[in-house]
Amino acid sequence: MSFAISASRNSRISSASDEVRLTPHERVTAQISSLLERGVRPWIKPWDDIAPPDALVLPLRSCGTPYRGMNIIALWAAALESGFRSRHWFTFKQALAMKACVRKGERGSFVVYYAEVGDKSDGDGSPSRAPNAKGAKGEETGESRRILRGYTVFNAEQIDGLPETFHAPSEIPTVPRTPFTISEDETRWASLFARIPVTLRHGGNRAFYSKAADYIQMPLREAFRDGTQYWATLAHETAHASRHETRLNRDFGQTRFGDAGYALEELVAELASAFIGAHIGLPADHLEDHAAYINEWLKALGDNPSTFLTAASKAQAAADWVLGEMGAVDLKALP
Repeated sequence: MSFAISASRNSRISSASDEVRLTPHERVTAQISSLLERGVRPWIKPWDDIAPPDALVLPLRSCGTPYRGMNIIALWAAALESGFRSRHWFTFKQALAMKACVRKGERGSFVVYYAEVGDKSDGDGSPSRAPNAKGAKGEETGESRRILRGYTVFNAEQIDGLPETFHAPSEIPTVPRTPFTISEDETRWASLFARIPVTLRHGGNRAFYSKAADYIQMPLREAFRDGTQYWATLAHETAHASRHETRLNRDFGQTRFGDAGYALEELVAELASAFIGAHIGLPADHLEDHAAYINEWLKALGDNPSTFLTAASKAQAAADWVLGEMGAVDLKALP
């Protein structure tokens, strides 16, 4: 398989110069692939340091706005690898601007953005638009071409001199797991999901979305280990529902259960449900364990390094649709 060569090279980068030779697609793919090869999905949180247990939070830029799409996964992966608990990330220049400094020897994390050809970055990943810059292909016909670029950020825990507000509390209270009860959070989640314009049915022992009939089927809530697992599973199936032709019209060409297109749609739903959960405080804890798809995802990443970026982009669109219907975010205010 072609992936065996690229994965070996990408997951064992020996020096900073090796990283420079990789394209932005390859660098982010290497980061995610190295975890998937070990059976780790960075969007499934394996530790308890935030209430409710296992809840993910969105990584934040220095200005406090959340990252989106692929960068959410990349920074969750970096935090998982290094054990960072702070959700705040800075460029070297941003740290200096706050009279703080990245500690000597600290290794940054790579994030990406799309820019018009000829653009120059302002140093924090926000490109300075130069629509009339000469030499950019497609200018004479009024067309624009976007290319993927990247930059390095550092977690607040790698920086000396930042205000304490950028650091996670030193002591995290233990939140005990309790039997199935209707909590305040569940009441809130029920209200949010009730706004989704997709028929929801209950019964049986399977959770799935039927595209042909456009409905979500869920087991009864009492069948789940706890309430959060029910709502996380519903978030996953609701993400699938966003693919309907009357909504986002997403189709990866799946023709049968378990094929490559099916696996890619599962990846999009997994990522989207994690994004949704990070917005509304819901753990990514599904009824089904989709780890069986990891080999298919790795193969897809090996065949095309941009696959994960595509999946993350589709997942962000799915999450935006769900959160917009919930009224949990203002879609017009999104970057």
